[in-house]
Amino acid sequence: MNDLNLAALSTEARNPRTTDIDQLSTLEMLTVINQEDQTVPQAVATQLPQIARAVDEVATRFERGGRLFYIGAGTSGRLGVLDASECPPTFSVPPTLVQGLIAGGDSALRKSSEKSEDSREQGAADLLAAGFGEDGSPDTLVGIAASGRTPYVIGAMEQSKQMGLLTVSLTCVADSQMAAIADIAIAPVTGPEIVTGSTRLKAGTATKLVLNMLSTGVMIRTGAVYGNLMVNVQPTNEKLVDRAQRIIAEATGVDRATSARLLEEAGSVKTAIAMQKLGLNREAAEERLKASGGSLARALA
Repeated sequence: MNDLNLAALSTEARNPRTTDIDQLSTLEMLTVINQEDQTVPQAVATQLPQIARAVDEVATRFERGGRLFYIGAGTSGRLGVLDASECPPTFSVPPTLVQGLIAGGDSALRKSSEKSEDSREQGAADLLAAGFGEDGSPDTLVGIAASGRTPYVIGAMEQSKQMGLLTVSLTCVADSQMAAIADIAIAPVTGPEIVTGSTRLKAGTATKLVLNMLSTGVMIRTGAVYGNLMVNVQPTNEKLVDRAQRIIAEATGVDRATSARLLEEAGSVKTAIAMQKLGLNREAAEERLKASGGSLARALA
């Protein structure tokens, strides 16, 4: 397929700063890699306005019952699945709220399935099979591909656009095919890789940083965080019980024994904090939180 013109992509170019990396000592080699990695946050910084717009748009849709879907192939798909899978334990949201899809299915998380990324039709089919936009849900799709031209991802993005749903692209090249489809285009341009074409490196790091911002930003905007405290944490094991008690103590100023008692009485961190700070019983605190849409800050205002 000569029309792909992959050689024109900045992510496929040869990096002049690493051409002799195989001749360097191990420490020199790692120093070069570290120097290249330091350029990644700078590339992400150029995209903050677009990331902020995506966070606000997704948060608005969450409040109307929408969900967030990531789709990608290879490293990009794995990073999307990783970010989605970490939302339930971090923010105590249902696993359906943020979903990650990867070309080749879940088996591709462990065993690479490069061929599966070549089908636009499969991307669209996998997205619909996951329930994207069903029953009028105001869902959002984030298509992820360092190259900005993966057919599997483009097919899914075209399907999302056809449905009139918010479509975001996350690439590591400028002016990509995916950006042309997207409502919001996020493109930290990371340039030539340390090992030519190995986009699991700088492009992968940039992708992870952006996904961290997207999911964490949306959760903050929708009330899963109070101050910088993880108030949605569910105390389901010993470590998380300890964390929940410390969060209650931090937020209210009570001692650990009191925070432990509050957690036992309230059943959740948010309710415990609301009970203590507002002088309410559990039922009244839960009603206050419900009326505030689950936002502890609004409930306490």
